[in-house]
Amino acid sequence: MSMTRRGKTWIVAVTLLVVAVGALGYFVAFPAKAPAFVRQTLSSVGLAEEPPPPPPDCPLTGEPAPHGRVPDRPALAVKTENYPEARPQAGLRSADIVYEEPVEGGITRFITVYQCQDDARVGPVRSVRTTDPDVLAQFGVPVLAYSGGAPNVIRVVERSELLSLDETSGAVAFDRDTSRVAPHNLYAGTKALYRVARSQEPAPEPVFTYASEIDGNSRRVTSVHLPFSPTYADVRWTWSRKADAWLRAHGEEPHLAEEGGPVSATNVLVQVVEMVIGPRGGITPHLELTGSGRAYLFRDGRVIVGRWERPKLGDVTRFVAKDGREMALAPGNTWVELFPSSFEVGIER
Repeated sequence: MSMTRRGKTWIVAVTLLVVAVGALGYFVAFPAKAPAFVRQTLSSVGLAEEPPPPPPDCPLTGEPAPHGRVPDRPALAVKTENYPEARPQAGLRSADIVYEEPVEGGITRFITVYQCQDDARVGPVRSVRTTDPDVLAQFGVPVLAYSGGAPNVIRVVERSELLSLDETSGAVAFDRDTSRVAPHNLYAGTKALYRVARSQEPAPEPVFTYASEIDGNSRRVTSVHLPFSPTYADVRWTWSRKADAWLRAHGEEPHLAEEGGPVSATNVLVQVVEMVIGPRGGITPHLELTGSGRAYLFRDGRVIVGRWERPKLGDVTRFVAKDGREMALAPGNTWVELFPSSFEVGIER
């Protein structure tokens, strides 16, 4: 006996009802696996809860903030020495960003910048240079910890928009390590510096763009050679697939951290700049950080080539690839190499 049209319609309706009830039960039981529009519908009728939002990212690393909260405090910069007698340094591995700049006599100094992370021991802490306030102008009103400087440099620092602490004004935050030879023995902790500074400034805005994957043109490389100086700062970064990071060396000697292990970076950003001597008095090399110039971003074992742009000191430096896209860094710590245009960047595939 053939089934009537009414019977067929009834069977189809029951089947659809069974499927719908089963799908609803699945989505109620496993809301995270449901499409967004389904989750929103279930949530609107009280059958499922929206998953909690992801934790905020640290502004200077692009990584999730520790304990799910970005600290309500400004960036903190500590001027750190890189003379051979200062190695191994403390605190380089915990910094969000490290800037390396050439100074007198073929040596370099670091501006180690913290915001989300803390470290009880950073140093050796040494003197400032005229380039430092220009670098730090991108971070709003940061705190800068240092140990002295030439009179012309101190005048530049005092006129800048930052909160400065030296061994006198921030005395309780600094400590001399008697096991190290002076002047390579001054250290400070980030929490102690923040307490002394008593800054009410908020967290800085991001100075870089971040993305988990490379979007655009890049090429594979194994290392980058930055010969600031053949004697004191013959810098080489080598990609380690095992560590998933760039490992730093001086010549053939690995750059080790005081805490143990190699100094490493998720991103190495080379900003090629003009270096002039004494434009603000004295013999201090000064770096021109406005205008534009070549730039190289090393991340994930690859290099993206482009340029940097900064019309004025109140602007944040933009890094743009050759195709016009903004260079996106991998979430993680970054070393910015302020590399003089008179030297050659060596890239090895």
